[in-house]
Amino acid sequence: MYGAQHLHEFGGLPAVDFRHTTDEGPRPAADAVAWRVSVDPYGDDEDRSWEEEFAHFLGEVDPAGVRALIIGQWGEAYEETSSVPIGLVIAAADRLTSLEAVFVGDLEAEEAEITWIEQSDVTALLAAFPALTELGVRGGTDLVFPPTKHERLRSLTIQAGGLPVEVVRGVLDSELPALERLDLWLGVSAYEGNTDVADLAPLLSGTRFPRLHHLGVRNSEIQNEIAAAIASAPVVARLRVLDLSNGTLGDEGAAALLEGQPLTHLEVLDLHHHFLSDAMEQRVRSALEPHGVRVDLSEKCEPWGDRGVEGRYTAVSE
Repeated sequence: MYGAQHLHEFGGLPAVDFRHTTDEGPRPAADAVAWRVSVDPYGDDEDRSWEEEFAHFLGEVDPAGVRALIIGQWGEAYEETSSVPIGLVIAAADRLTSLEAVFVGDLEAEEAEITWIEQSDVTALLAAFPALTELGVRGGTDLVFPPTKHERLRSLTIQAGGLPVEVVRGVLDSELPALERLDLWLGVSAYEGNTDVADLAPLLSGTRFPRLHHLGVRNSEIQNEIAAAIASAPVVARLRVLDLSNGTLGDEGAAALLEGQPLTHLEVLDLHHHFLSDAMEQRVRSALEPHGVRVDLSEKCEPWGDRGVEGRYTAVSE
């Protein structure tokens, strides 16, 4: 079910793989792209460690100009945690003086299933880089996110096939006054995605993250319950984008959204990968599109077998 590809852009910049620029003509300027640093433990560089590759990167690309860094495969990602590459990036903080965006775990499915990616305490990056404005993470296994404080972070994305509730609580207990975009993939209980609607209360109340205008609570097997809670959530009034995609949303959740507070102020309502009936799709479009809301109802799904609601599935689990 999980078919993620490498990032094509990050931090507002096109993503390039540092390995593929070593022998192919002039390299881009340090500040012109988001640099992916990775190794292939099964390829030509199987004997090169991520530490060696990162040292090579710092020697070949002006680190003072690097604005966006993508940590790709660092070895056997299902055996080695992200603590090593994160530690090496932090150790180079005095050289990476322009760094604004970091993504940890940009692995494709053939490199590691999303539930196999072993993460670590990613908030160490926030402590080391006070000017960071964007942080992205893929993989929830062993992910640690204790409550933290950061004055400039504007975008936080955590993609997971199962996101432990401790991580969600840590995010929502953090002081992130500049946060404008939050995207959480909650995942499924079979892979430790054990967040329930009550855990989202600080977020939905609107008392957290005063600048938030883009909210994604996605890829959940309780998507209907989340939609029902969002229908009356104070945070919605300040949103421009609401993303409830990739989960098990059906007519029940969509009806709750339409019967709750007005959504006509939104610019985008993203419901792609859904289980809505044709009639409900039309009802959603008729209620919102005449007001200028862009509604994404792509990827209409059918439940597995004859299991009905129980046969619904998230877009990303493993």
